Amino acid sequence: MTRYSILDLVPITLGSDAGTALARSQQLAINAESWGYHRYWVAEHHNMPGIASSATAVVIGHIASATQHLRVGSGGIMLPNHAPLMVAEQFGTLATLFPNRIDLGVGRAPGTDGLTMQALRRNLNANIEDFPKDVVELQHYLKPTQAGQRVSATPGAGTEVPIWILGSSLFGAQLAAMLGLPFAFASHFAPTYMRAAIDTYRQQFKPSSTLEAPYVMLGFNLCAAETDEAALHLRSSSLQSFVNLRRGNPGPLPPPIADFEASLSAAEQQMVQDIGRCSAVGGPDTIVKQLSAFIEETGADELMLVSSIFEPTARLRSYELGALAMQSLNQTSAPIANAR
Repeated sequence: MTRYSILDLVPITLGSDAGTALARSQQLAINAESWGYHRYWVAEHHNMPGIASSATAVVIGHIASATQHLRVGSGGIMLPNHAPLMVAEQFGTLATLFPNRIDLGVGRAPGTDGLTMQALRRNLNANIEDFPKDVVELQHYLKPTQAGQRVSATPGAGTEVPIWILGSSLFGAQLAAMLGLPFAFASHFAPTYMRAAIDTYRQQFKPSSTLEAPYVMLGFNLCAAETDEAALHLRSSSLQSFVNLRRGNPGPLPPPIADFEASLSAAEQQMVQDIGRCSAVGGPDTIVKQLSAFIEETGADELMLVSSIFEPTARLRSYELGALAMQSLNQTSAPIANAR
């Protein structure tokens, strides 16, 4: 059995605003809970005019307050941007408000450009190579306070919020394996090292007090509609956004257009084909086949579905069809692995 969850970038669509994006995401989370989604994550990005989740912990509270049992968390917090103590306090507060529902996925990328990274960090001596040390420090603050401990997170100490390692290369896989933590790979936009990262993580995994066996969650693009043709048209919005970002011109999520891929350079067409490896695009029957093939190939314990669709109703329908597809596939599957 494969769990299914949502990664929401809280997209600001062209002609809309951040308030509308946040309201739409809250409504999506309410629906996702009724459709059987296991968790709902939002990601930290900065200086991105098309993404409204920069204050990630605040958005998590916004989503969690509107739902009852859905796990809500970060996919992820970019730890080099923050002091581990502050992250522990923020997520400890969330875990206190919403017990046993909060996840803390952390990554080592800045989630932005170099100039914005400097504005965020203030301390220009910060180094992404400190990431393993920062993860261990973060774990320390979320454990029960020890005798003589002079700095503790309040709230935070003793909440033991589940920490996930996020990655798009072998580094995250190796760290998650070494620490015995669950691993989430960003295959939805960086599939190149997916297979190697999965194998590395599973082969090197060391059981811990957190996790007895490896647990892999993979990002997966979903664009589902009533027909294959409709889904392919809707997908052009996310492809435009992806290409614009790679061109250094991020912006609001644009409306779909016809024949977008034909306008791309050969290199851009290759990029689009690469992310297509980790995508399901089509009507109900088509996405069942594509999801099934991906799960069989990877053995993923969980899929984190990403539907970047311009029209809100079509976006909701895509996630609903995705849930129906996963429920169909899970009817004859083995039990779920042991991560929360």
